[in-house]
Amino acid sequence: MVISQLVRETAKRLSENPLFEAEQMVMAVCNLDRTELVLKGRNDVSEEEIEKVNDMVLRRLKGEPLQYIIGECEFMSLKFYTERGVLIPRSDTETLVEKILDFTDENEEYKALDICTGTGCIGISIANYRKKAEVKLLDISDIAINLAKRNIILNNVNDRVFAEKEDILKDYPKEKYDIIVSNPPYIESDVIDTLQVEVKDYEPHLALDGGKDGLIFYRRIVDIAPDMLNKDGILAFEIGYNQGSKVLEIMKKSFYNIQIIKDLCGNDRVVIGIRR
Repeated sequence: MVISQLVRETAKRLSENPLFEAEQMVMAVCNLDRTELVLKGRNDVSEEEIEKVNDMVLRRLKGEPLQYIIGECEFMSLKFYTERGVLIPRSDTETLVEKILDFTDENEEYKALDICTGTGCIGISIANYRKKAEVKLLDISDIAINLAKRNIILNNVNDRVFAEKEDILKDYPKEKYDIIVSNPPYIESDVIDTLQVEVKDYEPHLALDGGKDGLIFYRRIVDIAPDMLNKDGILAFEIGYNQGSKVLEIMKKSFYNIQIIKDLCGNDRVVIGIRR
């Protein structure tokens, strides 16, 4: 069997975005980029490679997210490693990074803090597009911190980005920052079991569960942010589609010029404000 045939046969067995997912699996197994996938389409594949792709298909058919299966994903045009135990970066979260880029100047120096960092995709992306930014990544999960450290090296920002374990609900850094960003757990506890299989059965509940009303991390971070942010510093959150007005209200006591930003689907996705 040749590479192009393996892609076609694999796509026939998949139901969601079958051609795209088949290509991703074959590229991962055969260590090809998209250009090589086309140019080497008539090259033979080994029985071992076929078996690895078949295993990936079986995992996918059980509901495991593609990003965990192939071990990577793209975010803000950058590559990030992914693995079970860490939330998968999503395109909606790019809205948060893009808004920070709108609020900042590529020629200025910034100290930024990314709370509940997961893969590190938010903080690392900010460092990538703001070459004078120094970024600290925080997470309570050892798996997440180890993965974030790998992604720091992968994206060549290890001179300016650092990852540390921290339980933000119990403690916080005693430093000053110009920017704080967070995509915290924000799903209501009782809602998690109603989510799609890919999420509730595979992604870590630690990164999803925002407490009874989904707002526990917003309240905590807004409460401690004045101690960590310089005057006129930026605080920006990703939020659930129905949380914009609630998070805005929480931020009012210490922030001004608060804005709710919609994602490309028209849903409320980011709340951003300036420290008084």
